[in-house]
Amino acid sequence: MRQFKWLFFFYLAATMAGCGLSNDRGELTGVGGRSAWFHPQPYGTVYIPSGTIHVGQNEQDIPNSMISPNKQITITAFYMDETEITNNEYRQFVDNIQDSIFREKLGDKYWIPIIDPITEEETGEHMINYRIKMEPEDMKAGDLNDMYYQGNEIYYRTKQVDVRKLKYRYQYVDLRAAAQLHQKDGFKTSRSKFIAEKTVDIYPDTLVFMRDFTYAYNEPISTMYYWHPKYDDYPVMGVNWNQARAFAAWRSTHLNAFYGETEQNGVTAFRLPTEYEWEYAARGGRDQSMYPWGGPYVRNAKGCSLANFKPGRGDYGADGGVYPIRVASYFPNDFGLYDMSGNLAEWTVTAFAESAHLFTHDLNSDYQFDAKDEDAETLKRKVIRGGSWKDIAAYIANGARTYEYQDSANSYTGFRCVQSYVGRSNRDKK
Repeated sequence: MRQFKWLFFFYLAATMAGCGLSNDRGELTGVGGRSAWFHPQPYGTVYIPSGTIHVGQNEQDIPNSMISPNKQITITAFYMDETEITNNEYRQFVDNIQDSIFREKLGDKYWIPIIDPITEEETGEHMINYRIKMEPEDMKAGDLNDMYYQGNEIYYRTKQVDVRKLKYRYQYVDLRAAAQLHQKDGFKTSRSKFIAEKTVDIYPDTLVFMRDFTYAYNEPISTMYYWHPKYDDYPVMGVNWNQARAFAAWRSTHLNAFYGETEQNGVTAFRLPTEYEWEYAARGGRDQSMYPWGGPYVRNAKGCSLANFKPGRGDYGADGGVYPIRVASYFPNDFGLYDMSGNLAEWTVTAFAESAHLFTHDLNSDYQFDAKDEDAETLKRKVIRGGSWKDIAAYIANGARTYEYQDSANSYTGFRCVQSYVGRSNRDKK
């Protein structure tokens, strides 16, 4: 019996050692081998610390006081693009999707078979191989002919990509729907029911200037603005809410793919800001200020305009720009963000409701609704903030809010992305 007990304890010790439990002395020490991690700052972004602001009625917004009384809310930390997304940055997205479509059409040479993580066998499906540089002769392959304008759509005998073929398909998990259902069914529903897929036309609408201003001559900027190098650092326009969200999804995948290849931990997804994240960032730490620069005036002591908007009664050029101008042409706010007033208004992820902050929470306030194509138009309203180059001073104030429809694009709305910060309320230090 004594020998049996000895063998039993020997077996137990060997089992524990095999499970990696031999070094904890029986104490609760947590899983080992996990190194410290600090959230890397994405290129071109600014860190926005956690803080509290007051939203609602502005100083000169008396008619709005009945539906927007003042309210204090707290916003947690995030990274935000220091400027609006530019033509050249958006073009990286478009070119990447075009390249992906080409590789998909060219076949096995640019494919990688997908391995089932359970059986470790090929599934018969594939993903695109970006490590191989595309050969110039492959770009002339007949398999790609349908990607170009055909027949009487050919203009001046030039070979041009048919931008209607540039579509981005991406997946995401509807976490809100999952959270609501799992509370009722006790996590019995397959998560496949919450994996949604969207396909979005990604090429910007380059004719918005001509459509927005019917009785005006804006053809030169319409035909040049998106593609010409002169406008590379100008904010992209003609992008609707769905396209802006698709850009954020691609950007997230693009960055996390790099972290995966380099065996680093991934980061939170890029996304559009909520309207109150946007307002908090615009104020730059100056709570209840009229404009991002803090004062109630749109010119500084030297008489220089502080933003690109519509001064006076329509002297568009008095602020240095008749149309939208190069990003970061004016001074940043105290957070280091440029053009939070004027130039282009900006999409937020928030659905528009006149009195939204009366029923939203006071921690990270937000109200979202992802309307389907068949839904009523009123459900497709999304909040835009900041005012634009065509707006008077009242509409570029920090608290000014209005909406556009999620499937519409125009010459005065752009966007910038945010990324939620992983860590404590204020940035961790190494």
